[in-house]
Amino acid sequence: MTSSVATFKLHPPAQPPHLLTRPRLLRRLDTAAEPVVVVSAPAGAGKTVLLTEWSRGLAARGECAWLSLDAYDNAPGRLWTCILRAVHHARPNMPARLDSDGWTVDAWLEEILPSLVTGLGGEEPLTLILDGLESITDADAVRSLADFLTRLPHGFRVILSTRHIPGRPLPTLRARGLTAELDQHDLAFTPEEAQAVLTDLLGSAPSADTSSALYEATEGWAAALCIMGRTLARSANEADREGNLARGRQAVTEYLATEVLYRLTTEQREFLLRTSVLDELSTGPCQALAGERAGVLLRELARTVQLLVPVAADPSAYRHHRALSSLLSDVLESERSDTVVSLHRSAAQWYSRQGETTVAVRHWTLGGDESAAVASVLDGWEKAISAGRSAEVSHWLDLLSPRTVAVDARLCVVAAMAALSGGAPETARRWLDVAQLRQTGPETVGEGSTVSDAAAVAQAMACCLKGEVLTAGRLGESAVAGTLPLTSWRALACTARGAALLWAGRYEEAEALLGEATRDAHAAGHGLVLVRALGSRAVCALLAGRHELARILSDEALKAVATAGLGGHFVSVPAYIGRAGLLLEEGQVEEAERVLAGAEATLAASPRTESEPHVRALCHFTRSRLESARHNTDAARKAREAAERAAARCESPGVLTDLLGRVGGDTVVTPAAPRPQDLSRGERRVLRALCGALTLREIASELYVSHNTVKTQVRAIFRKLDAHDRSEAVARARECGVL
Repeated sequence: MTSSVATFKLHPPAQPPHLLTRPRLLRRLDTAAEPVVVVSAPAGAGKTVLLTEWSRGLAARGECAWLSLDAYDNAPGRLWTCILRAVHHARPNMPARLDSDGWTVDAWLEEILPSLVTGLGGEEPLTLILDGLESITDADAVRSLADFLTRLPHGFRVILSTRHIPGRPLPTLRARGLTAELDQHDLAFTPEEAQAVLTDLLGSAPSADTSSALYEATEGWAAALCIMGRTLARSANEADREGNLARGRQAVTEYLATEVLYRLTTEQREFLLRTSVLDELSTGPCQALAGERAGVLLRELARTVQLLVPVAADPSAYRHHRALSSLLSDVLESERSDTVVSLHRSAAQWYSRQGETTVAVRHWTLGGDESAAVASVLDGWEKAISAGRSAEVSHWLDLLSPRTVAVDARLCVVAAMAALSGGAPETARRWLDVAQLRQTGPETVGEGSTVSDAAAVAQAMACCLKGEVLTAGRLGESAVAGTLPLTSWRALACTARGAALLWAGRYEEAEALLGEATRDAHAAGHGLVLVRALGSRAVCALLAGRHELARILSDEALKAVATAGLGGHFVSVPAYIGRAGLLLEEGQVEEAERVLAGAEATLAASPRTESEPHVRALCHFTRSRLESARHNTDAARKAREAAERAAARCESPGVLTDLLGRVGGDTVVTPAAPRPQDLSRGERRVLRALCGALTLREIASELYVSHNTVKTQVRAIFRKLDAHDRSEAVARARECGVL
C-alpha cells in the first residue's frame, strides 16, 4: 500500500455559503481544557463546518493539524501514516511516515507509540483534528488509537469528529475526566439560529408559521434545515407554502437515503423499515416485528446512525428522528405496501399482551382491524378509570371512528364512565342517551353487568355529580338491586345511593351502604370508587358526631388517595374535607388550613365548576368555620356566601340547610324548583331521543312508531316541561331530574 497521503486530506474543506457562526459552540471548544474532545453527531449535523471554523481561529491556542479520514484509512499502518503526515504538516521536525518495516503490534507498542509520545512532548500547544473517525473500524486500528489517546503528552490535544458514538477508549477517558463531549443535541440549531440561517438563505425573514414548521420538521438538524431553506429559496411560487415544504422534505429524504439508509447493511435496513411503524423503539416490540436480533440491531443503530433519539423517560428506548421517520415510511410504502397492515397488527398484538392499550388501539386502527381495537378498549377501560386515567380512555375512543363508538352501546357506556371520572356529568348523560337507543341485547360491559344495568349505575352517578341527590337516591336504589356484589358496578351504585342518604342526613343508612361500597371497591380493585367511598364515610362520621370513627376513616381514605395516586382528582376532596373538619373540632387550625387548601386546590383545578355542589358547599362551609376560628369575620362571611350559592344549585340541600343555618343565623337555602308533571313512558323515550341529533322522523323510525305519534308526544313534552324547543326541553328535564 502506498504511504503517500493526499494533500486535500490535510486541510479543512471549504466552508459552505451562508455560513452561520455559532459562538456558543466555538466557546465550548475554546474553553475545553480536557486533552480529548469528542464531537459526535449524525451525518449533516455540522461537525466539519464547526471544526473548520474553529481551526482557523487558533492563533491564541497554538497550531492545528487536520486529517480527514475515510474508508481507505481503515488499517493501522495506513491510519498512522496519515496521522504522522498530518502532524508533520504542522510540526516539520516530526517524522512524516512510519519506518520501512511498517506497522506491527510489536513495533507499535515497543517503538512507534513511545517515540510518538516522546516526540510530541515539550513543544508548543498542538491540536490534531481527526474528522470522519467513523471510518475507522479495524480492531487493531481502533486499539492503537485508544493506546495513543490514553497517553497524550502535555500540550497535545486531539479532537475526534464522528457520526458514531465512540466506544473504546471514551468510557475510560470519561471516567478519568479527560474528555469533553459535544453531541447531536449540542449541535442542533436553536430556534434563533434556525431563524438566522433561513433569513440568510431566503434573503428575508420567513413567516413565523414557516419558520416553526421547518424547525419542527427538522428538529434543528443542520443539513435538513439548510436543504429545506435552499429549496424554498429556489421556489418560483412563494404562495404555495405547502408545496414548497413538501419539495423540501423530499430533498431531505434523498439526502438521508444517500448518506444513511444506503450505507447500512441489508439486515440493518430491513430492521429500520419493519420497525418504522412504531412510535417508540424498544427491544420487545422490535423483536415482535423484526426478529430475535432486534435488540442487538437497535443498540447498534442507536450508536452508529444517531438518528434514533433516546426517549427521556426510558434511556433504553428510542424514537425515529422526524426526518428519518418520513424517509422510512416513504420507502416502506413504495417497496412493500402490502406488509404495512400486517406490521401494524403484529405491533398491536404485542402491545395488547403488555396491557399498553393506547398504543395497541392505535396500531389496530392503522391495521384496519377496528373490532380488535374495540376489544382492546373494552378490556382495558375499567382498570384505567379505576386509576383515574379517564383522559386516557377518552383518547382510546377518539382513536376509533365516531360511528364505531356511536353504534356500540358498550362503548357509549365506556364514554359515559370516562366523562363521569373526568367530572363531566352532562357529557356522560349524552352518551347514556345514545346507549339507550343502541341497546340490542344482553351485552355486558365491564365486570359482570349488562349494558342497561351499567347505564343505570352511570345515570345515578351523573345525578350525584349534578347535585340531584333525590334522583340519585332513587336511581341508586334500583341500581344496587341490579348489580352483582363484589363488582365495581355494585360499588358505584352503593356510593351513589350512600351519598344521597348522606346529604339527606340519614347517616346510619349512608354508612351501611358506603361500607358495602368500600368492600366491593376493595374486591374489584377499583381505586377511584374506594377513595370516594372512604372519603364519604369520613364526612358521614364527622357530621354524625362520631369523631373517632371519622379519624379512622379519614386515615384510611388519605392512605387510599396516596396509594392510588389520586391526590389531584376530585374524588379525593371528601377525604380532605373530612380530615380538615376533624382537625377543626380538635382546635388544630393551622393543620386544618393545610389540608383544606389541598381540597380547594383540587376543586379549583377541576374544569367543571358546577359539578358536585354538595361537596363544594361543604368545602366552603368548612372554610367559613376555619376563618371564624381565626376571627376573620369578612373571610368567613364570603365563604358562607359561597357555600349558600353552591347549596342553591342542589336539587335538595338536605343537611346543608342545617349546617349553614348554624354558621349564619339568617341563612336560607333556596329549595330546588318544583318537579314538572310526570311524563308517560312513551314521552320519556322520545325525550331521551331528543338529546341526540336525530330528526323527529328518524326518532320515529328508531322507536318503531309513526311520525305523527312522535310529533304529538313532543308537543306534550314541551307543555309539561314549559319549554319552547327541544334543547330547552332537554335542559328543563335534566334540571328537574326527569333525565
